[in-house]
Amino acid sequence: MRLEKIQDLLREKHISFDYTEEEGCGSIDFEYRGLSYHIWEYADGDGPCGVETNVANVGRTRELEGNYEEQVLEILRQF
Repeated sequence: MRLEKIQDLLREKHISFDYTEEEGCGSIDFEYRGLSYHIWEYADGDGPCGVETNVANVGRTRELEGNYEEQVLEILRQF
């Protein structure tokens, strides 16, 4: 299971989501206040190295790397 802290926060906020995992990368899709959001891990080599997400700006996708799970959590805490 990947992106566990994000899943825990979404559950805590009572936001339903769909989680899938493929080739060691997690993917979360959810709706919040009528808008669709995604958090998709991607790999470049042996394991996940970042996420593509639109949680910061629903209309614009951006990539986060490094400590990406903490970066996404910081944004989601503002929901």
